[in-house]
Amino acid sequence: MTFSTSVEMKGREAWITLEGELDAAVAGEFRQAIEEIAPQKPEKLVLFTSKLQFMASAGLRVLVFAKQQMGREVSIYVVGASGPVLNTLLLSGFDQSVYLQESYP
Repeated sequence: MTFSTSVEMKGREAWITLEGELDAAVAGEFRQAIEEIAPQKPEKLVLFTSKLQFMASAGLRVLVFAKQQMGREVSIYVVGASGPVLNTLLLSGFDQSVYLQESYP
């Protein structure tokens, strides 16, 4: 399964759609998306993950990187996480650092 990201600014919100399997081999692509969007100083980072089938610890490291890059004042929303992706967030405790939502307006 391939991995892809789609990045878009919606006003003061950065939207990133993640699809496929996020493992160490492709985590750099996700990190690049964060680096691309960070200078625009979004107020919210919204990650759409309903089409993400798997997230390894390398994906978690990029989420930590995103939190550091964006700063404490930027809220991170993880939308549509299920199955192995949701389990990774819950088992790592990272669900305490982001907002988990089934949908986003």
